[in-house]
Amino acid sequence: MSSVIAVTADDLAVPLEQHLVRTVATLEAYGHVVALVPPEPADPVRRRMHTLRAALDSDRVAIVPVDLPPLAGALLAEQLRQLAGTDLGPGVLAGAARLLSHYLYAGALLGSVAKLDRIDVPVGAHLKSLVPGRHFVAIAHPEPHLAPADDSAVPAGPAFVTQLAVATGQGVDPGWVKGPLARAWHTQYTRNVPLPSGSARWWGTGRLVEFVAYIADVGVLYQVVTSVRRDTCGWCGLEVIGDQCLFCSAKVDGRVRTPQSVTTTSTGSSSARAIER
Repeated sequence: MSSVIAVTADDLAVPLEQHLVRTVATLEAYGHVVALVPPEPADPVRRRMHTLRAALDSDRVAIVPVDLPPLAGALLAEQLRQLAGTDLGPGVLAGAARLLSHYLYAGALLGSVAKLDRIDVPVGAHLKSLVPGRHFVAIAHPEPHLAPADDSAVPAGPAFVTQLAVATGQGVDPGWVKGPLARAWHTQYTRNVPLPSGSARWWGTGRLVEFVAYIADVGVLYQVVTSVRRDTCGWCGLEVIGDQCLFCSAKVDGRVRTPQSVTTTSTGSSSARAIER
């Protein structure tokens, strides 16, 4: 069984020595660690994890870059924690991070786009954001999209069954997200969650409602992951998906197939236990 963590800027507040002791304890308890980090190589959070892995001189820590907004990254970590309670090995679990990110629809309702740099913002949108009361819907994943929030022009959502996680910041009513967007995306359930500490920085404003449509059924997640070809790493012996073992970095001859269409019928084990940090 592996431990899955979403590493954030909050971890930098922990002294390196203490972070090292905590990582060693996690490895002793769970055997392997899958750490989700920002995609930028120079990001301090990502560099911290590389420092820890180098200090441990261990191939039991997989550092997986994920290019997702903060709430989507947190939900991906939650999904992997659920799958860690099934019979999936650590190599498959690490590879599943990239696979399952394809099934996350992540965005935000923004009160301002003046400092938004994660998505292209036309000059006209910048000017419209100066008008009091104007709100914009920004989709960061899987396809970038930015437009004024309009009940009759909701951006395209997932074509499979999802739940909607909603995190409310300052000064923006979540009604449009929980109403028109949730109905257009045919979400089964709306879940209120805390706003991640990095959301305001990522979206360029604290006036936002961040949201993510995600697969909540661990059985369906298991079905998605087990539908993909698995190979054995020739170096460390772990079973993996994808073209590289994310623990020892060795290349794998097999290639991951295109993600399968999601169905609502679960064929995998639905037994899971979330592993907390």
